Amino acid sequence: MEFSREKLKQIRRLMLLAAVLVLAVIYSGKLLVAIAFIYRITKPFIYGAAIAFVLNIPMRAFEDKLLKGWRGKLAGRFKRPVCLVLSLVTVALVVAVVLGTVVPQVTATAAEVGRKIPGFAENAMAWLNEIAENYPVFAEQIRKLEQIEINWESMLDNIIGFLKNGMADMLTSTVSVASGIISGIVNGVISFIFALYILSSKEKLESQGKRIISAFLPAKAASKTLEICTLLHKNFSSFITGQCMEAVILGIMFVIAMSVFRMPYALMVGVLIAFTALIPIVGAFIGCGVGAFLILIDNPLQAMWFVILFLILQQVEGNLVYPKVVGNSVGLPSIWVLMAVSLGGSLFGVGGMLIFIPLTSTGYALLRESVNSRNATKGCSVKAGTPGEIMLSPDPAKAPKGQERSRSNPGAKKDRTHKGGN
Repeated sequence: MEFSREKLKQIRRLMLLAAVLVLAVIYSGKLLVAIAFIYRITKPFIYGAAIAFVLNIPMRAFEDKLLKGWRGKLAGRFKRPVCLVLSLVTVALVVAVVLGTVVPQVTATAAEVGRKIPGFAENAMAWLNEIAENYPVFAEQIRKLEQIEINWESMLDNIIGFLKNGMADMLTSTVSVASGIISGIVNGVISFIFALYILSSKEKLESQGKRIISAFLPAKAASKTLEICTLLHKNFSSFITGQCMEAVILGIMFVIAMSVFRMPYALMVGVLIAFTALIPIVGAFIGCGVGAFLILIDNPLQAMWFVILFLILQQVEGNLVYPKVVGNSVGLPSIWVLMAVSLGGSLFGVGGMLIFIPLTSTGYALLRESVNSRNATKGCSVKAGTPGEIMLSPDPAKAPKGQERSRSNPGAKKDRTHKGGN
């Protein structure tokens, strides 16, 4: 049995791939250590690329819409720096509005809580005394607790021993935290500068990336790789835009609903929930917790109604607004949006939620294209609503245009034909 040259190439590729997989499994421990080491080194640049990707969305909008008329050599030279500054100012203003709305109110509420603690403690003691008078069983249990003898000397020795042994650990922890803070600041500065370099010369970097891919990959593989990269960029950009739009819609819903029901802190809670809702599906619960705590200080009954209102609006947002707004922005059906959020959150937490939706959208688009292409090559089409029925032409090249032969299930009594495709 003789093999063609193409067949031999495929066999060699499969053998090479199998050898690589076997080596990866054998040395998986060392491979993970190497990956972690590379990640620690390149972490500032990875974060810088992520910052540049996010800032590029408003910057591109400023370039294409606001300063579209800036043409010519001189205007073109200042267009990019101006749009970059506008993007940074826009992001800074959003953060300032959120912090300026939420932080002062939380600080004032914390101070109010401190003032109300003594009165709350007195009311709690009066309530306990009332229970003890009305329910003698509880009073008996309290008296038994009071009769328990506590060895204060032993407890004091344990506390002193804990402090002696814990001083070294506390010092080590303090040094570790300080070094972590300094390292985080340095990495943040490097990431920000790297992001500015990327945004200032993104067209040049894109051209260099395309040339590298086309130089080291076959023409077909290079074309497919560039197609996938373009699709990923589009889906991630659309997802971020849709996520921000969904957060704004949710915040407006809370402001309107809380104002209608005359609940306090409507604007502050709406802004906080809109900001935390940038985390898919579950982020708004953080804002709910803070909002419920603030309202609880003023009126516990209103806090309960606020939680009920939140659960209702969250159901509306999670099942209607989010799948429609974010799903439509990335071209992904609602059911797959929910599945991507669930899987991403289970595997990688909040980061997985943010990444899995555009990744799933990209995989969905590629799979749909491949399925449609293969069915078109075979001349197949499946009619919705008729389970098991497939339209199949024996030779797509020879099949008359608009006519196909139908093959039904073995249980079908006769063949049927129809027009249409996927």
